[in-house]
Amino acid sequence: MQPPPDADARRAIAPVICYPDDGLQAPDLALYRAARDSADKTGEVLVPPRDARAFRVPAGHVFRISSVEGPQVGDLNLWNAHDLSERFYSGKTRALHGTHLTTGERMWSGFPHLRPMATIIEDTLDWYGIDQYGGSVHDVIGTRCDPYTGNLLSGTHYHHCCHSNLTRALADATGMTLAEAEPHVHDVLNVFMCTGFTRDTGQYFMKASPVRPGDHLEFFAEIDLLGALSACPGGDCSSEHSSDTAACHPLLVEIFAPRTGALGGWTPPPVNGYDRSHGR
Repeated sequence: MQPPPDADARRAIAPVICYPDDGLQAPDLALYRAARDSADKTGEVLVPPRDARAFRVPAGHVFRISSVEGPQVGDLNLWNAHDLSERFYSGKTRALHGTHLTTGERMWSGFPHLRPMATIIEDTLDWYGIDQYGGSVHDVIGTRCDPYTGNLLSGTHYHHCCHSNLTRALADATGMTLAEAEPHVHDVLNVFMCTGFTRDTGQYFMKASPVRPGDHLEFFAEIDLLGALSACPGGDCSSEHSSDTAACHPLLVEIFAPRTGALGGWTPPPVNGYDRSHGR
């Protein structure tokens, strides 16, 4: 179809940010970091390659995800430790902060709660920025590798996709069956993964992650959290993300408890104050 005479003018219209974030209350990074500096390590979980593990983080504590042996990306799920119906909402997080997260940005929970679950307080890959291909690190645009899409596209039945790994980890942590746990697994924060959209077709792409041993993300837990992290079967995702041949490495999750008084009068954020009774 031929473009209309004013096609160029239509394309030239300037965009408008859907959700300007200047109305968001900024996290108190100075307070969080000061509490982290004096915090004591209380535990750790080593996530094996092509597998996942769950972990718990009390509100006001810090958890750190680290690359420890080689380039490796991970898929992170978060739930309210006391109510699995409150879970990370990647779509709204993306709408508020953008396609990739870094220091000072937050992981938000879904409706009707819509409150910060965790705040990134340190990112050793924040230097990467946005590269010439439009790629960046720690995305909230990909869903998670899963066996259903593999079966749809190529007829494969692969059992160590991040979706499957997260399902098993949640079942192990809660005592649920796999069938009960699976509906709670949700779209992820792709930790360390380098991704973007192609300029010509708008397709989701991945490229070799810049992560190296010692790189890490640190999060301040805003509420009591149950987390699960999968060490993706694609390794650094330089070529594929559901594979038994890609070089894969473990990821380390460490938990840190602030010392008494380090957070002053800080309290966990309340659930969203929208009055639902008038909107129904």
